[in-house]
Amino acid sequence: LKIFPAELFTPAAVKAVRAVLPLELPVFVVGGVNAGNMTDYLKAGATGFGLGSALFKPGKPVEQVAADAREIVAAFRAAQAQLQDSI
Repeated sequence: LKIFPAELFTPAAVKAVRAVLPLELPVFVVGGVNAGNMTDYLKAGATGFGLGSALFKPGKPVEQVAADAREIVAAFRAAQAQLQDSI
């Protein structure tokens, strides 16, 4: 299930929607996700994310896109680890 845009669905809203969905249904949050809010969305039950403008904007240098991608991947892995540690 794609939840879009994330700006309109806070982690609390995702948690509420997730509560009525089958556990095996993946939930992806898209639009407004960034390195700073991934942990909250994962705690709310998101399976993963779709990224657009948090990663790429026209004219952005390739090197910056690559650096931002590394930061986002690191944040996702840290959020997953934090979630695992709390179980």
